[in-house]
Amino acid sequence: MPFKIIREDITKIRCDAIVNPTNEKLSPDGGVDATIHQAAGEDLLTMCQAIGGLNVGKAKITPAYNLPCKYVIHTVGPYWEDGAHHEKEYLQSCYREALKIAKGTKCKSIAFPLISSGLYGYPKDQVLTVALEVIKEFLYDNDDMLIYIVVYDKTAYALSEQLSCGVSAYIDDNYASAHADTLEVDDGDIIFARRMANTVQCEKSMQPIESLPRSHWRRQSVPAFGSVNSLKKFMYKGFKETLFDFIDEKGIHDVDCYKRANVSRQTWSKIVNDPHYTPTKKTAIALAISLRLNIDEAQALLVSTGFILSKSSLFDVIIMFCIVKEIYDVFEIDSILFQYDQETLFSKE
Repeated sequence: MPFKIIREDITKIRCDAIVNPTNEKLSPDGGVDATIHQAAGEDLLTMCQAIGGLNVGKAKITPAYNLPCKYVIHTVGPYWEDGAHHEKEYLQSCYREALKIAKGTKCKSIAFPLISSGLYGYPKDQVLTVALEVIKEFLYDNDDMLIYIVVYDKTAYALSEQLSCGVSAYIDDNYASAHADTLEVDDGDIIFARRMANTVQCEKSMQPIESLPRSHWRRQSVPAFGSVNSLKKFMYKGFKETLFDFIDEKGIHDVDCYKRANVSRQTWSKIVNDPHYTPTKKTAIALAISLRLNIDEAQALLVSTGFILSKSSLFDVIIMFCIVKEIYDVFEIDSILFQYDQETLFSKE
């Protein structure tokens, strides 16, 4: 279910199709529309004139000419009036129609700008939400297509005021306070400490616990969220066993797990079939989100891969906020991460 928000010039993306937000006359009058036409060359305008016109919410496909993609899918977004003139339905239709055409043309990748943002006036705290709703719905049954939302400037959309305030407050309270949130580990927790210490070495360039005197193991401090005892049952297990224990415990179907995580079918195949496979940290987090794990459970899954969530990482603090607030939509989480200039969760492994 591969989806990613990226900051890029849409005319430079190498994919099968890009989406051009245009007007009903298909005549470029500024913005992304004009930029796409300029990069594609005069032949694109000639083709658009031959089409004749396009209604709001509909879409048409043309060759891409001088662009690095194969096709341009043109769609007409709605102007925002007051929300009571079917603006949302029209905007949803733009995405659905473009995706339908892309699928019919056997496209494996497509890049969207934020349709109706900017001059069309769609509210910034809603424009991305509408796009994500449609894309998520489409990808559940079409997970072989890679979909990009291309945002040239992060000011093109905004988080809701409530969510933005919540994230900011949580960051203020928790970011860079890892030293105050530690546990001391005794001899009975050596294996757990070793695994956690190796993680800290990876993320903070600290010594692995094996290189320290045994007497130091007793007081090896590790970032903690909840108690060590709550995670002990996982410390002898690898990633795959821990993951499938959680899948069984939560009563979630395997397919739902990887699709909700925005993990590709190829990555899931590695998890299932490769006994030596270890996921990236982002993939492990995405799977924890898809399983709706709490903080302790998410830490357990990450520990099984050799990672942790740390309050010294802004990325990790945002993930912790989402888990604490039970925001378990990876697309919404990616929109939050993007706003804070963090990498999004999708990872090509």
